[in-house]
Amino acid sequence: MNHSKTLRIGGASAFWGDSSVGAAQLVRQGMVQYLVFDYLAELTMSIMAAAQQKNAEAGYATDFVTVAMRSVLPELVAKQIRVVSNAGGMNPLACARALESLSREMGLSLRIAVVLGDDVMPLLAELRGEGVREMQSGRPLPETVLSANAYLGALPVKAALDAGAQVVITGRCVDSAVTLGVLMHEFGWAEDDYDRLASGSLAGHIIECGCQATGGLFTDWSEVPDWAHIGYPVIECRDDGSFVVTKPAGTGGLVSVPVVTEQLLYEIGDPSSYLLPDVICDFSNVNMAQQGEHRVEVRGARGRAPSSHYKVSATYAQGFRCSAQLTIVGFDAAAKARRTGEAILERTRELLAAQGLDDYSATHIEVLGSESGYGPHAQPVPLREAVLRLSATHRSRGALELFAREIAPAGTSWSPGTTGAGGGRAGVSPSIRQFAFLLEKRRLQPEVVLDQVRIAVTVPAGRPELPIDGVQAFLSGRSGPGGPASAAAAVEASTGSDDRLEVPLIRIAHGRSGDKGDISNIGIVARRPEWLPLIRDQVTEAAVAAWLAHLVQGRVTRYDLAGSHALNFVCEQALGGGGMASLRNDPLGKGMAQILLAMPVRVPRDWLLAPSGAQATNGRARPFWSLP
Repeated sequence: MNHSKTLRIGGASAFWGDSSVGAAQLVRQGMVQYLVFDYLAELTMSIMAAAQQKNAEAGYATDFVTVAMRSVLPELVAKQIRVVSNAGGMNPLACARALESLSREMGLSLRIAVVLGDDVMPLLAELRGEGVREMQSGRPLPETVLSANAYLGALPVKAALDAGAQVVITGRCVDSAVTLGVLMHEFGWAEDDYDRLASGSLAGHIIECGCQATGGLFTDWSEVPDWAHIGYPVIECRDDGSFVVTKPAGTGGLVSVPVVTEQLLYEIGDPSSYLLPDVICDFSNVNMAQQGEHRVEVRGARGRAPSSHYKVSATYAQGFRCSAQLTIVGFDAAAKARRTGEAILERTRELLAAQGLDDYSATHIEVLGSESGYGPHAQPVPLREAVLRLSATHRSRGALELFAREIAPAGTSWSPGTTGAGGGRAGVSPSIRQFAFLLEKRRLQPEVVLDQVRIAVTVPAGRPELPIDGVQAFLSGRSGPGGPASAAAAVEASTGSDDRLEVPLIRIAHGRSGDKGDISNIGIVARRPEWLPLIRDQVTEAAVAAWLAHLVQGRVTRYDLAGSHALNFVCEQALGGGGMASLRNDPLGKGMAQILLAMPVRVPRDWLLAPSGAQATNGRARPFWSLP
């Protein structure tokens, strides 16, 4: 073990379908020792499961082999860069066979390890008999399940690297585990060195979404240069757990404290109890410092022993779904679009009834361009072009095929300026839904397969005394409305309410949002540390719940991240059922932070003249909200 070395790891993929440029850029410009790839999401697993049912050699992220590895494999071998990827999905052995075939085609030799043990399908009958329940809704396990996979941790990855693998292919594991496994292997971190495990997990969390750590999705988007050549993230990690976030030299993008802080907040719940198989992380006092251009140092993660359970994500089909779009051009476009959608639903309901079919199980009308997602906060701007998005679900495929047939007739029947149906009739597909539950770790046996040898991986049992209810664990540690808010009262007293102006929250904060099933989290970061108390005082749980009432049906819980001068809002029943079940145009809540950043706050007048700490615009126009 070398305590003085620095390890460089590049994050080459954020999801199945990410750009093909990441791997090549990092191999040729990143000076990395490891590449890690994240490909998996719940919907991805269900797609892979369906593919495997049709073809025994399918069921994995084919792009990993045919695009990423094909583009860099000779250079990887020459530079001795090692790879860890969860591209195996439902069929990691088939993924390994495909990569082995590619390496032979190129005249190369690779030691490829496969991590197995995440498949829970063989246990489903037993679990159904035990009355297993969904974590958030409490529903019983469906009779027909498409996929069921446990989120494994980093220990199998470490074991594979310890055994000498050049490439490690996993099935389902937590996204950050591909990075933590590398760090445990390289630095010899013990399975109970919880502070280091938390730091390594945070490093993996920062780079697991690719360019989101280098300026992608950043609130101050106009400050991010050269989107076309944006750099993929590189982390420089040290044995003490601290690390620096950076990117390859000469690439586009931006690595700054606000950018990395936004990514810290992405898709987390209680920052003091971020639950992973290897460690429970406390990110509430993480602090960051700009070390130079495109270099941010991160420190302060803490950890404690994990629970005795894995999270399992199962998917199942519940009826069918169909979404169709039409473009409406001309005066009063939004009103014409909405009336068109209402007419299609009225007509098709009558046709369904005439055929003895049930009504739709759900419908949703959105008029894109009219700020539908903002609900009552939408600005009444006259539109001369709008997109009608009309969605429906039904237990019968035939009912939705009827629905799809009745979209195009709007082009000659109703609103003038109706167009945009030239892409063909909308397709009908199964409505895939998620079913998440907890499973004791002792019921699974992860293993590594390398050189046709199976290596069993011992996973600590964890602490059974920890809460195992999913919502309780996700939402534990709720913060109340007190504390630092008193400082905002002092500001109020010193300035007087008459010396305040009402501005959108984006003037004094950054924001980023993500999803966990039907839960959306919205991270809000003060643009200046001294502005956080006022934000806490005005952006309360009640205020956020009221502002987002048209979207959020459940409770809103606020958490503090003092080290990052930030707040995290966890909004339940916020996404219309979640990514796979939702009929919304934004089923993953990507726009939730943008909607919250429009919420009005009252600030001292002189704040609007103070620099926000944003980077120089390099000649680009500043957004309207940054102007004094």
